[in-house]
Amino acid sequence: MRCVIARFPFELTKGVVLEAMKGVVPEPVSGPFVTIGRHDYPAKQVGAVITRQDRRDFDISEVLRAMTKLGFTCGARPAVSATAVSAPAVTDPIRRASALLGRPAVM
Repeated sequence: MRCVIARFPFELTKGVVLEAMKGVVPEPVSGPFVTIGRHDYPAKQVGAVITRQDRRDFDISEVLRAMTKLGFTCGARPAVSATAVSAPAVTDPIRRASALLGRPAVM
């Protein structure tokens, strides 16, 4: 399929993207992402790998549009706030993990 990213045409297929992303370690996701295989990759990382362009040269929406047309699952995760990063003062490890995840502990 012909995709235009950063004003450059690319002939991409699902197989080409899978091959390009093979062995690439996913960066932490805190925004738009693309699920490739069993991993979630930030959209900018996917765009940089498949186009070999600098991340500043293309827009996230171009990558998400192309990956969606190729059949990959795309989504967005909310950015982590500074208050969510700090751990509450809980001594029980299960309750502490639940508090970090923002869910009540199930006992």
